[in-house]
Amino acid sequence: MSGGPGPVVVVGAGLAGLRAATALRDLGYAGGLTLVGDEPHPPYDRPPLSKEVLTGRLPAAAAELPLPSGLDARLVLGRAAVRLDRAARTVVLDDGTPLRYGGLVVATGASAAPWPGPGVPPERGVHLLRGRRDAVALRGALLAGGPVLVAGGGFLGCEVASAARSMGLPVTLVDPAGSPLEAAVGPAAGSFMAAVQADAGVDLRMGATVAELPDHRGSALLSDGTRVAARTVVLALGARPNTAWLRGSGLGLDPVSGALLCDGRRRALDHRGSPVPGIVALGDAAAAPHPFPGPGAPAHLALGHWSEAVDHAATAAAALLGGAPPREPGVPSFWSDQFGLRIRSVGVPRAADTAEVLEHDLPNRRLEVVYRRGGRTVGALTVGRTSRLAAHRRRIARGLAGQEVSTDSGIAVDRQA
Repeated sequence: MSGGPGPVVVVGAGLAGLRAATALRDLGYAGGLTLVGDEPHPPYDRPPLSKEVLTGRLPAAAAELPLPSGLDARLVLGRAAVRLDRAARTVVLDDGTPLRYGGLVVATGASAAPWPGPGVPPERGVHLLRGRRDAVALRGALLAGGPVLVAGGGFLGCEVASAARSMGLPVTLVDPAGSPLEAAVGPAAGSFMAAVQADAGVDLRMGATVAELPDHRGSALLSDGTRVAARTVVLALGARPNTAWLRGSGLGLDPVSGALLCDGRRRALDHRGSPVPGIVALGDAAAAPHPFPGPGAPAHLALGHWSEAVDHAATAAAALLGGAPPREPGVPSFWSDQFGLRIRSVGVPRAADTAEVLEHDLPNRRLEVVYRRGGRTVGALTVGRTSRLAAHRRRIARGLAGQEVSTDSGIAVDRQA
């Protein structure tokens, strides 16, 4: 490690941070390892929060991730990083504690986008859903009864709507797009899921936003001038990378999303675009090179998928240890369980310029869509046809294999630090 031996600090005690710490041990790193988390809970998995935890099928504690034997990491929980001093190789926590590092993993995740206004949300009745505490609070609100207003028709909003309907609560879902999920997977899949949600009893208000939160009578105003009753409001308006603590450090942050820019090996980039020795990033806080670069595509992309944290932990750990990079980049993927269906996808559907519907069987709840860009397959999505994804994944992987992957090890961490 440049600058002499030193420990590795992983900032972020979620899935990405834990996987990175585990990968470091798996690759032979035997030195000091500290895992810092801003929540008081040990590492846990987020996907169950908007599904099984909301419906009560699982207690929140069941989402905790097991700590691998031999991890031998010091957990610092309930403390957030507030500043990075690269010159001193130090992370400063919110209680003033400095943590010296020789290698740093940035895995601070993302926070739920807040209510944009007007006004300030009341203390009760308006919920965000990102962490374990949020899920427990929203579960309590749903148990108290509806009606429920969900602002935002992305995957999180749709999963919340699904959970609330499964509890028998009246649900209104509001989104500015023409159909739920349209911004993420296009109008074909969006219209399919709109029909599914309508059949499930969701009151869909598409092409609108929530203009005003519920008044004292429990009536929220929408941008189309209509009002809807709401006892509980869930704001599912997107996520923001938790990178404010990196401002002023000289690291490169995406000017739009705020995510920490990194290269294909998950090495953090400085404001000039050069890899920074001894710092890697992954998970929702990081934006990696776009897997399908080209005209109109941003240079970097923060996917925010569960699989991103899992698939690239070893990549980041190898870069920190100066090991060889993976032979081939992985194919991004995600899934979502809602309204009794499992939506699965590979690639990056939102990178496509065309979409072809290979199967649309609403009565039997089956859907298969292939996404292409410039004639090349860049994504696929299925409902009830999971077995068909393997062929699409291979086709996408062949396209990814042509990309250049850096072989410059560049950064080295003393394995005994």
